[in-house]
Amino acid sequence: MTDLTSLTLAGARERLRKKDITALELADAHIAAVEGARALNAYVLETPDQAREMAKASDAKLAAGEGRPLEGIPLGIKDLFATKGVRTTACSKILGDFVPTYESTITAQLWRDGAVMLGKLNNDEFAMGSSNETSHFGPVSSPWRRKGANTPLVPGGSSGGSASAVAAHLCLGATATDTGGSIRQPAAFTGTVGIKPTYGRCSRWGVVAFASSLDQAGPIARDVRDAAILMRAMSGYDPKDSTSADVPVPDFEAALGQSVKGMKIGIPKEYRLDGIAPEIDTLWQQGAAWLKAAGAELVEVSLPHTKYALPAYYIVAPAEASSNLARYDGVRYGLRIPGGDVSDMYQRTRADGFGAEVRRRVMIGTYVLSAGYYDAYYLQAQKVRTLIKRDFERCFAQGINAILTPATPSAAFGIGEKGGADPIEMYLNDVFTVTVNMAGLPGIAVPAGLSAEGLPLGLQLIGRPFDEETLFSLGAVIEDAAGHFTPEKWW
Repeated sequence: MTDLTSLTLAGARERLRKKDITALELADAHIAAVEGARALNAYVLETPDQAREMAKASDAKLAAGEGRPLEGIPLGIKDLFATKGVRTTACSKILGDFVPTYESTITAQLWRDGAVMLGKLNNDEFAMGSSNETSHFGPVSSPWRRKGANTPLVPGGSSGGSASAVAAHLCLGATATDTGGSIRQPAAFTGTVGIKPTYGRCSRWGVVAFASSLDQAGPIARDVRDAAILMRAMSGYDPKDSTSADVPVPDFEAALGQSVKGMKIGIPKEYRLDGIAPEIDTLWQQGAAWLKAAGAELVEVSLPHTKYALPAYYIVAPAEASSNLARYDGVRYGLRIPGGDVSDMYQRTRADGFGAEVRRRVMIGTYVLSAGYYDAYYLQAQKVRTLIKRDFERCFAQGINAILTPATPSAAFGIGEKGGADPIEMYLNDVFTVTVNMAGLPGIAVPAGLSAEGLPLGLQLIGRPFDEETLFSLGAVIEDAAGHFTPEKWW
């Protein structure tokens, strides 16, 4: 049965359609894999009974010749997505055993297309983190290890459970969210493919909010084709989300294999940071060479406000978080710690319910929004954000089709190695990814090679608004040249 977990999503779809395998066999193989990989801590809740029921329903549909686009495909769901009747906690103590009475739009669309839920995946608490170490359920381990070492490594964050589960073959794909790099950075760390769609492409309704003007959901999958298949199911206009864009959803999978000849690829000089790891720089040059060999034209471009992106992001995101997280007060749902009066109950509940990183960001956000500092910090950061967006618009106006950059400044690091004494050290992991969220653009991370220690390294492609198709076609070129990377099983 284990060979069923090594199938790609597209491969499993084909075998299900041909009736070589049943959806129940596929679900059982993945349920067994999940049970055997608890050392990774990728899942915070397993739903095997529900998975088998959904798989049986898929088998009935397939037998009747009524198979839907994702019929019988087993997926993992990040614990930020509300799932009706299934515990959803955002991996925070403050939500306790919260069980939603509603379904997020994105998961509803996946079930509409016949997908099967294996369970809820671990993530940084309220998606605040770059390593999946802030979860109330403990850190996630990457299925990757450095050559000749047993140090447990982070899978990246905040969608670390999603990336770890996909890389370890514990699901055929996973939902994820990206506020400042939380799809692309874990994908790069684990040798998987992750795409952060254009802001508004996928509904945010029913997804626990971190920073509403930055958050965007997307898939993490084993390869570019699988990501394209999932992206189609996850996309679409939703009247319940006021930021959802009413634009047509193309067949993203059809973009694979399209010629990239004549496309102009921007290479931003500002991304050549001081102290960038030589192997990251070499990988970047290699990626550019692969695209050139496929017929694309390389053009040096300038994004002058890039250097301000990280500080501006760490003002805007905490400000929005402090506003969004005000609703967790111990009154309506989740944790409640009794106090002498209502104010005391609020303080005790929030102090006990939020982890250290969430408390830090709420306090930063409250500070930058306070009367004396709003103009000096938040307003300034929003102005910088406009300038960052304008930089990209100028590039695209010059005929640039996409921009190629590294995805991360390094390969994955060990659990506990970063950010202990200095949280800014952890925040720097997002240096290549936050600009995309600030500008609302689509970005894809594709595996492009291995580090000297045998760990995955990824490249990022940034596209024009609502032009994810170009990213898929360019990503497929890099994937074809680089090949696929799978960790050796140790768990």
